[in-house]
Amino acid sequence: MSKFTPITGLTMPPLDETTQALFDPQAQQFLLELVRKFRPHLKRLLRDRAERQAEIDNGTLPDFCPQTQTIRESDWRVAELPQTLQQRRLEITGPVDRKMVINALNANVDCYMADFEDSQSPTWTGLLAGQQNLIDANRGDISYTDPSSGKFYSLQQHSVTLIARVRGLHLWEKHVLVDNEQVPGSLFDFALYFYHNYQTRAQKGEGVYLYLPKLEHGSEAAWWEDVFHFAEGYFKQPTGTIRATVLIETLPAVFQMDEILYFMRDHIAALNCGRWDYIFSYIKTLKNYPDRVLPDRQVVTMDQPFLNAYSRLLVKTCHRRGALAMGGMAAFIPSKDPEQNQQILAKVRADKELERANGHDGTWIAHPGLATTVREVFVDGLDGPNQLQVIRTDDAPITAKDLLEPSSGARTEAGMRTNIRVALQYIAAWISGKGCVPIYGLMEDAATAEISRASIWQWLKHQKSLDNGATVTEELFTQYLHEEAQQVKVEVGEERWQTERFDEALNLFSRITTAPEFIEFITLPGYELID
Repeated sequence: MSKFTPITGLTMPPLDETTQALFDPQAQQFLLELVRKFRPHLKRLLRDRAERQAEIDNGTLPDFCPQTQTIRESDWRVAELPQTLQQRRLEITGPVDRKMVINALNANVDCYMADFEDSQSPTWTGLLAGQQNLIDANRGDISYTDPSSGKFYSLQQHSVTLIARVRGLHLWEKHVLVDNEQVPGSLFDFALYFYHNYQTRAQKGEGVYLYLPKLEHGSEAAWWEDVFHFAEGYFKQPTGTIRATVLIETLPAVFQMDEILYFMRDHIAALNCGRWDYIFSYIKTLKNYPDRVLPDRQVVTMDQPFLNAYSRLLVKTCHRRGALAMGGMAAFIPSKDPEQNQQILAKVRADKELERANGHDGTWIAHPGLATTVREVFVDGLDGPNQLQVIRTDDAPITAKDLLEPSSGARTEAGMRTNIRVALQYIAAWISGKGCVPIYGLMEDAATAEISRASIWQWLKHQKSLDNGATVTEELFTQYLHEEAQQVKVEVGEERWQTERFDEALNLFSRITTAPEFIEFITLPGYELID
């Protein structure tokens, strides 16, 4: 193996010959310049987030910003959508491991969202392998042989549009330093993906398409807009080569949708209802408000008033500005039991019919087995490639009160115990290198663990009672955690318990759920436990 020496200013772990190819001198220089130019401003944006959250914690509920009222009330539109992004009626999502990439691109869908964030555990080897997998996928030359079964996977067709999701602004890449300081994970993911794929995609008549997660404010969208302009200029590409879809998956962002579209108007294509993270963000943002405590997560569905208002406002805002409005995730996994599978598909169909009725242009699934049912709703059920004509002008104004409406439903012992079992299993998988995990019939990602532990933290903070009459205290949580951990140990078996580091997951889960101050993201302390 030849010795790899990074350029001056960049520090990285040793690389083998395969991964060295990802970091040729031009790729390194691009990453170095991106980080030096944009990391200082990103730090300021994260401080601004903390300051806004402190105001909310101290009694000021989120609302639309009066300083940007003219943006919301004036007439403007985003740049015209490229032809390749006008039809996104059905999208599948998943991590960037090789078999998943192939299966997703072979699925009966319009787009595949290849995820470096919530469904990808950010191990160093996994991230680099993911970048190589997407290079191969964009070239149309990707195959895989499963070492355990010997089954061969290859690309059967390549009409599915590939969109990459980079990590959120709050996440850092500890393995790479610029000037002896960690680089933002978002810039690391973006730099490598853009550099290695923009030419391949241009040859096919496509731009570089991205998903951006967990934005909270228009100023953060403006930061990304600057990053995109810089990258296009650096490689002498036309403005709009990059087109992004922003996930509206934080409560603060729902009050900033016009601003996000406006500040990214040269590069934005759509907003997306990232409903599961949005529920987590509702808990996190309003954690100090005893009258805003959510019930069991199983009953917090899109027919809850605060979530339905969010969906309808997103559609109205996007379509007024010429952007697509993407729906949320159906996380169900089809069942082999016919009766149970019929019930699952009925739930998925009802959920997608609600999104279609609200005016969404497309929606997400996590498993190819749902594609046929969802296509009946979002392909056969639409007259054209999208629903941009649905502008909801007759709707009553959606107010901050509508978006903050408390959710009805019970807090139950069964719900709390389920939260514990699911969060424990997901955390164990994540710190062991797996970010997309089937648990109890759902394809779970980090959002599930976040909702589960945040709900318990909030119930504990406000001493809420359960349906069995018990008050949620640290002692009760500790009791349930011990009991449910034993149940999970029986379910997964001793060998998997040890190999997936369940004891470490148990300690992390206990620590963050009983912390006096809310830990912003479970992935931050969790990242310290992975390679």
